[in-house]
Amino acid sequence: MKEKVILAYSGGLDTTVLIPWLKENYDYDVVCVCIDVGQGNELDGLEERAKYCGASKLYIEHVVDEFCDEYIAPCVKANATYENKYLLGTAMARPLIAKILVDIAKKEGAVAICHGATGKGNDQVRFELGIKALAPDMKIIAPWRTWNIQSREEELEYCAKHNIDLPFKKNDSYSRDRNIWHISHEGLELEDPAQAPNYDHMLVLGVTPEKAPDEETEISISFEKGFPVALNGEKMKFSEILTKLNELGGKNGIGITDIVENRMVGMKSRGVYETPGGTILLEAHKQLEELILDKETLKYKKNIDNEYADVVYSAKWFSPLREALQAFVESTQEYVTGECKMKLYKGNIIKQGTTSPYSLYNESIASFTTGDLYDHHDATGFINLYGLSTKVRAMKKAEVEKNQK
Repeated sequence: MKEKVILAYSGGLDTTVLIPWLKENYDYDVVCVCIDVGQGNELDGLEERAKYCGASKLYIEHVVDEFCDEYIAPCVKANATYENKYLLGTAMARPLIAKILVDIAKKEGAVAICHGATGKGNDQVRFELGIKALAPDMKIIAPWRTWNIQSREEELEYCAKHNIDLPFKKNDSYSRDRNIWHISHEGLELEDPAQAPNYDHMLVLGVTPEKAPDEETEISISFEKGFPVALNGEKMKFSEILTKLNELGGKNGIGITDIVENRMVGMKSRGVYETPGGTILLEAHKQLEELILDKETLKYKKNIDNEYADVVYSAKWFSPLREALQAFVESTQEYVTGECKMKLYKGNIIKQGTTSPYSLYNESIASFTTGDLYDHHDATGFINLYGLSTKVRAMKKAEVEKNQK
């Protein structure tokens, strides 16, 4: 029997051409694995295509709920945002995909795992670090770093030489990555930062703010310990909440971001991300935290949130540091329970009120009307002590200036 290789299979041209290439160059039995993290209709026809191109088997693993509950939710709790803009849609999914690839490789007794990530991107690092963390002895094949194929046109030529007729065209579309959290777009006019995005040609999940309805959409999101549990008062799974928020956010022009980001491999890359539901969720979560977390914890958590985003972006999901950061984040979420109300309108998320049984906001203290818990006279002593260093510095400066005259 031939040795087996597990191929991370999306059904697109880049991974489809790998089936005959692996058979020709390694004489492997190719087992394709597609991990469903919310790609939608991209999964249609995959089994027929994979087997037509020479694969012996195709697994389609449906892990949307696992993705939402065990990978997206921790990032929501950490308000994870890379370089202040990117909500980590691709970066969150790759460690789960790597985990499933390893699981099936062990099940099939495979000797290698192959991925179709390019030699210029982040995904090669994410896939391979995930595999190394979970199966350190597994052989990894990365054709884009070793073969002579350099373009989409050459991929099509390779298939034609092997009598494989595929329904793909030359590069007339964006390079995209989609899951339940987001969809990313790269290529075409986006390769020139001086060019405006062609949103009419590009957008998949929604519309631009200009084309959104001239009416507001009111929503409420409920959290328990930082985890989303209800939308508009109705309890549902996180994946169901996110699916509905994607629909509502997309319709209202929410979550479209044009980014030039710094990749791990050292280059800058431009992309447009659609993250309608995720943008709404993070805004709601932040609103709840500002009501509940004390000043020192909130300030420190912002630093941890940024570090957490960097760690996830940089392929370190399966690392002691990510786990330690997660432990801190989880401790801050103990009382992040409550409801956030918002209006969605033409790309804007407008706060409409936040409530929590653990709110640190006390009207008796914060009101301009004197209450029982705050005595205005106490402010005099506080200001004298708080401003003592400022006063002493000014006195010393004045003394020096006087002596110099």
